[in-house]
Amino acid sequence: MYNSLTIKILKSTVYLLIMLLLLAVPLKKSFGQGMEDPASWTYELKKKSATEYDVVFHLTLKDGWHIWSLNPGGDGYEIAPNFIFDRGDKLQLKGKVKEQGKPVTQKVAGMPKPIIFFNSKVDFVQTVTIKSGEVKKITGEHQYQVCNESICLPPKTKKFELELKG
Repeated sequence: MYNSLTIKILKSTVYLLIMLLLLAVPLKKSFGQGMEDPASWTYELKKKSATEYDVVFHLTLKDGWHIWSLNPGGDGYEIAPNFIFDRGDKLQLKGKVKEQGKPVTQKVAGMPKPIIFFNSKVDFVQTVTIKSGEVKKITGEHQYQVCNESICLPPKTKKFELELKG
């Protein structure tokens, strides 16, 4: 059968595997893998005229989380939100995306400039002009990254689609 040394090695191996599995579960969560997105997005289309609209990206964050400003400052490693519209010649962007909310500016040790971010809620607004009657919906995607005091989650990309009415 098995001698006592073989049994001790098998027990040690099983013990080691169990310990590694127990350690792997918290590590997976701490790096943001499989973690629920703390960002909740809704989209709104506000008609300004027959051919001009504001596309509004409403963001609500869970407590303790923040999103970088469009111009976050810091050391350049912050991933600012980015909004990409499917355009062609029937949709034109008017100016740049604007942020509406209460920005937090904070000096962080080791960074050359203060960082700027939003807690809780922020709206991102892009004004667009369309060729009347030729555009039925506005589509695209946006990319963002959210962080808390300990970690930044990997960047995410979400698609959006807004239908023009009347």
